[in-house]
Amino acid sequence: MLTTDLLPAATPASRDLLIVLHGLGDSMDGWRWLPDELELPALNYLFVNAPDAYYGGFSWYDLHGDSGPGIRRSRALLTGLLDAQRAAGYPSERTALLGFSQGCLMTFDAGFRYPHRLAALVGISGYVWEPETLVRELPSAAREQRALFTHGRQDPLIPMIQVREEQVPVLRNAGLDLTWREFDKAHTVAGAAEIGVIREFLQAALGYPK
Repeated sequence: MLTTDLLPAATPASRDLLIVLHGLGDSMDGWRWLPDELELPALNYLFVNAPDAYYGGFSWYDLHGDSGPGIRRSRALLTGLLDAQRAAGYPSERTALLGFSQGCLMTFDAGFRYPHRLAALVGISGYVWEPETLVRELPSAAREQRALFTHGRQDPLIPMIQVREEQVPVLRNAGLDLTWREFDKAHTVAGAAEIGVIREFLQAALGYPK
């Protein structure tokens, strides 16, 4: 089971949901600033802690050894989490996934494989694990999926060029609707500029007025 915390939407009775996945060594608490910055009152937020303890925070998979078992385990947990939200009355087509770094990898790994179309996938400063395998395992819903991938030109931890030149084309060539945006940033969020891009993407995906 994953530890989660739901922040209800300011708009009464809204069933729109953004699931937020943190990066390595962080926790759900590191992303509680996001609702105030996005300023999307119809969104409910589900903050999630990754399953493994890691130096005071949490990890989605083993960064230094064989990542595969942890990624597949976390994928199954996130699939179960998405199923649970459907059962709780949050329609998949009104549910978005957003993740940073390791959370970005898990957003794309679990989100593109989910058999029901989600409202949107937003990956920040991450990479795609085994993209050739991912595209072989895509369900039909994946090609109806909207995805935004943001990255930093000065990222010292996950070099942007490799992701942009080697991984993104694999996804696009498989027919996935992937928007790529890059920023002058390191391994972080580029303040108002990047938040604005994410806000506009979610507004379009969910049909919100600008």
